[in-house]
Amino acid sequence: MCGIVGVVSHAPVNQLIYDALLLLQHRGQDAAGIVTQLERKFFMHKAKGMVRDVFRTRNMRGLPGDAGLGQVRYPTAGNAYSEEEAQPFYVNAPFGIVLVHNGNLTNAQALKAELFTTDHRHINTESDSEVLLNVFAHELEKTTRGIKLTPEDVFKAVAQVHKRVRGSYAVIAMISGHGVLAFRDPYGIRPLSLGRGKDGTVMVASESVTLEGTGHAFERHVQPGEAVFIDLKGNVHARQCADNPKLFPCIFEFVYLARPDSVMDGISVYQARLNLGETLAKRVISTLPPNEIDVIIPIPESSRPSAMECAKLLGIPYREGFVKNRYVGRTFIMPGQGVRKKSVRQKLNVISSEFKGRNVMLVDDSIVRGTTSREIVQMAREAGAKKVYLASAAPPVRFPNVYGIDMPTATELVAHGRTIDEIREIIGCDALIYQDVEGMKRAIGSLNPKLDGFDASCFDGVYVTGDINPDDIARINEARVGQEDPLEESASRLALPNAEEA
Repeated sequence: MCGIVGVVSHAPVNQLIYDALLLLQHRGQDAAGIVTQLERKFFMHKAKGMVRDVFRTRNMRGLPGDAGLGQVRYPTAGNAYSEEEAQPFYVNAPFGIVLVHNGNLTNAQALKAELFTTDHRHINTESDSEVLLNVFAHELEKTTRGIKLTPEDVFKAVAQVHKRVRGSYAVIAMISGHGVLAFRDPYGIRPLSLGRGKDGTVMVASESVTLEGTGHAFERHVQPGEAVFIDLKGNVHARQCADNPKLFPCIFEFVYLARPDSVMDGISVYQARLNLGETLAKRVISTLPPNEIDVIIPIPESSRPSAMECAKLLGIPYREGFVKNRYVGRTFIMPGQGVRKKSVRQKLNVISSEFKGRNVMLVDDSIVRGTTSREIVQMAREAGAKKVYLASAAPPVRFPNVYGIDMPTATELVAHGRTIDEIREIIGCDALIYQDVEGMKRAIGSLNPKLDGFDASCFDGVYVTGDINPDDIARINEARVGQEDPLEESASRLALPNAEEA
């Protein structure tokens, strides 16, 4: 999962892109990068770290120009430790192209071999984004003759990219001297929005909150398979470039990844989480008598809307029982297991009065590994809770995700191959209530009936691109370097500044 942004303006864009990346910081904290264009020259700065640490005044002064793009990175492919794999990526031909990418290519290794043997292009990192850039560059070179580049040439190249590339990809690229290009994979798995400022600035970004937070009016979502080309005068050209596009956005965006104040593919993320709380309430009633619950407490941050709605419908008091330390290092997003061994107790503290002598139901947005859930349940017991029930607004995470969320191996997932009661025993709660898959899909899908469906592969094991088998998953995992334990726990992820915090 990453956050990307691209801008074409009539004024310097360095500060604007910086501000946009701050609004996308919840999508990645491993690295950040900005590239701008002045005349035909690119100016780039990128490094590991958060936006506020990567860019200093001297760096910003070195980013002149009225067009540019940026990315915040959370690595799901390639080498998490490599400074070279921070984005944007650059190739000098044709024209000069820089690119940022959110998603994960499932055929990156085959493409890399094909680029070497057939296209005669060299890939210097383990990043699938560099592979994607070179595929696009090769196809663009084949469609152009001479110095003139037209939107039609660009759209033809994107159409060929769709034919060669598999997986998830929301892409923003800048072609030197010509403009900014944005496109989405034919299933629309990863999000991308388009907006415009009163001064004529055009912006594309991963989430609508990025547009609104920088003073741009949200215009529309980029459609699955669609390419949008913004020339340097700010004219927007758009074309559907896929043969059979379908809208299957990643459902985990709505469960956890996106900010609640974003709208994705016509769905309010906040309303989606309220709806999940409503359906979760029905699951609670069918599992546990509500009169056995004294209080409902969310595990911060992104479970709050679901917990509030669940409490409202059950007629049970909603309370805040955990206080989050916002100044502890974000261990979820940091690569390497050693850094992540810090206790949950450094990040959360209990308000004992909300637990003492009560039967407490904790609500989380999802449960991935179960390790943090187990410790939080123990914290509730130590605070004096008589009984501790745990409810997840999402179904059990039983399958790896290969489209850009870091759930790489089934064996690391607490729900894989286990019954609900077995999971409950591992976590140590008195009752465990999960959302069901179809209930989750209905709760969110009802907000936009035009959707073709969802990528819910981590919940139901159905990979919408239709090209994934166990061997592919094993190969993709082997290609990941330096990420021993990338997803520590449930999507509240205690260390990630998502939702209300970002």
